[in-house]
This record gives sequence, C-alpha cells and structure tokens, in this order.
Amino acid sequence: MVMGRPEGPGCYCAANNIIRKYTDKLSAKYPYVVIDNEAGMEHLSRRTTHEVDLLLVISDPTQKGLRTAARINSLVDELNLNIGRRKLIVNRVSGENFARLKNSGMDIPFEEIYNVPEDDNIFRLDMQGRPVFELPPDSVAVKTVFEILDSADIP
Repeated sequence: MVMGRPEGPGCYCAANNIIRKYTDKLSAKYPYVVIDNEAGMEHLSRRTTHEVDLLLVISDPTQKGLRTAARINSLVDELNLNIGRRKLIVNRVSGENFARLKNSGMDIPFEEIYNVPEDDNIFRLDMQGRPVFELPPDSVAVKTVFEILDSADIP
C-alpha cells in the first residue's frame, strides 16, 4: 500500500483515513504487519500508525537525527498512542563510534539502542539503482538486522 496524492493543497485527510482503515483491517487478519513510514513524525501525529506492538525508530548517527528520534519518542507519549515497545536503530555507525555516541551525554530516551554498521554493499546497490533485497546473506547489514530482529522478541 502506498500513500496517495493529497485531496487538496496540503491535505492528506482522505489518504490518511484510507491507510488507517486498511492497516487496522490487515492487522486484524495477519500476525505481522510491517509499515515503513517516510522520515518524520507526520504519520504519528496523523494517527495512521496508532496501535503498534513494536516501533522501530531509525536514525543516522547525527545530533539532528538523534534529536528527531527523541522527539518521535516523546510524541508517542503526548499523543497517547497505543505503542507497546520502542527501539532505536542507528544506521551507518561502527562499534567504537556507536559506543561513543551512546556515552555522549545526549538524551536518547530509548531502553534499547541498536546499530547497523556501514555496509559498502548497500552503497554499491544504491548506485546501481538496485534494492537492498539483493544484498548477499553474508552482508554485515543483513546479518546485523537479523540479529536485531531476533533480539526484539517479536511475538
């Protein structure tokens, strides 16, 4: 399912209502529904993702990205959304820099924070216009993502 065009200038009301309606229907019939939102907080504030078992917030290893992740976390509370667990995944950061990032003193309000290291395979595929689904199974990013998902204790 892909977000449609706005109903009028800047209005996504109809598209949001359709997405909300059908994700609710899908989640009633399937044990897992994965929603890949575009970057930002609009989907939360528009309540298109209002009942979630596991929210994975993805950020790059920048202060701006991490502040946005913290804002997303607090927005969930402000909107009183029904979200079970929240985890942060930081992309493209090595183990040593990831440890430095976690100990930087920045307010990162997530109980669990994971990292996916830089992977040249992703850059290569992107430059060729090919999807990440073509990553080899031994890719460091693929292995790490599976480790994260295995540790997420998804029911």
